[in-house]
Amino acid sequence: MSDTLLKVDDLNVTYPTRTGFTHAVRNASFTLGRERLGVVGESGSGKSTMGRALLGLLPRSARVTAKTLAYEGTDLLNLGERDWQHMRGRRMSMVMQDPKYSLNPVKTVGQQVSETCRLQLKSDGKDAKRRALAMLEAVQIRDPDLVYGFYPHQLSGGMGQRVMIAMMLVAEPDLLIADEPTSALDVTVQNEVLRILDDLVRERGMGLIMISHNLTMVSSFCDRVLIMYAGRIVEECRAADLHNARHPYTRALVAATPSLDARREELATVVRDPEWLK
Repeated sequence: MSDTLLKVDDLNVTYPTRTGFTHAVRNASFTLGRERLGVVGESGSGKSTMGRALLGLLPRSARVTAKTLAYEGTDLLNLGERDWQHMRGRRMSMVMQDPKYSLNPVKTVGQQVSETCRLQLKSDGKDAKRRALAMLEAVQIRDPDLVYGFYPHQLSGGMGQRVMIAMMLVAEPDLLIADEPTSALDVTVQNEVLRILDDLVRERGMGLIMISHNLTMVSSFCDRVLIMYAGRIVEECRAADLHNARHPYTRALVAATPSLDARREELATVVRDPEWLK
């Protein structure tokens, strides 16, 4: 894989508890180039925690360690808060799962998207508005001038997600982490959002990490897939080769996926093996 953006080697995330430590991510290792990388697993498998660790967004109680955690040669483990402010948005961004929890309810769409331009690109007010309107149009918002003045409660779920994508991409980062960006959307809007992400990633030559529990969507959208179980990456393969997966957990997920091509009386269930945790 050429043009490596991100290198992760032996990433661990732990949280202190009354009885010791909880390991949310265990010994995760992977690299990312200018490609679409899917991260799949059940709720609680560590997908979002790993994504937030890459951007330094975990709470201070979290302990993050790794042999290597580097973005284009920059050691992310030793960045101070001011360094992170320059890194986030301008070079790495993250689309959160639900826009109604991520957008500021008392600021307009235009204020929030243009704020990114002012902070990250040092744009003046006029240039920030121009860039914000262009980005809203790029994510296929039909009337960007009108939506620019909307508040988040005036947006539909799909439109809110597009605004979030616009906010994260307006500073033109090289790496985008999308955390369940389509989970709250109906199928039609979901496909539109994925098409927008696909177009933007290809046009800009970005790297994309798509975090999801939807194996079918990831297998058709991404180039490679990481399968996570109990905080571990148990398998990595090309998305097109998921049907030939080796790990029993991955095979169980594939078997439990509904299919329109084959009629089944009931879907398979995942039977876990304690050995998978070792």
